[in-house]
Amino acid sequence: MKTAAKYIAFAGIASACNLFLQYCTLTVYAGPFALFAAMAIGTGAGLLVKFFLDKFFIFYHTSQKPSDVSLTFILYSLTGVGTTLLFWGIEVGFDWLFHAPHAKYVGAAIGLSLGYWIKYHLDKRIVFTRKGDSDGPASSTADVLRDL
Repeated sequence: MKTAAKYIAFAGIASACNLFLQYCTLTVYAGPFALFAAMAIGTGAGLLVKFFLDKFFIFYHTSQKPSDVSLTFILYSLTGVGTTLLFWGIEVGFDWLFHAPHAKYVGAAIGLSLGYWIKYHLDKRIVFTRKGDSDGPASSTADVLRDL
């Protein structure tokens, strides 16, 4: 399977996980800041799912030591800050603009799609960089940080 097809499929899996947990959270909790709580829970779950799928099946990242994996996850999370703000902004914007029960999910799907497209390019250049041959396995994050 081509990398783009796998990435799209994995983005779909992480997005489904995110939106499902948002829906579950909003079903259980409807108090103050419910949408923000749901977005935080969904984003956290989607982040974990997507990190491991990207690490092992998109970028074939070779770090095995817990310290390297931790550094990679931190870098991966940091590259996601801007894309997460984009996704959240679009989701909240749709909820505010349309006042329809499912508008926030449409906004979330659009925001996640844009965010994942941007995130792939950030991860390829910053998080899961490759040494030498571009078809080889990704170098460890510790190597990348030393090269900065």
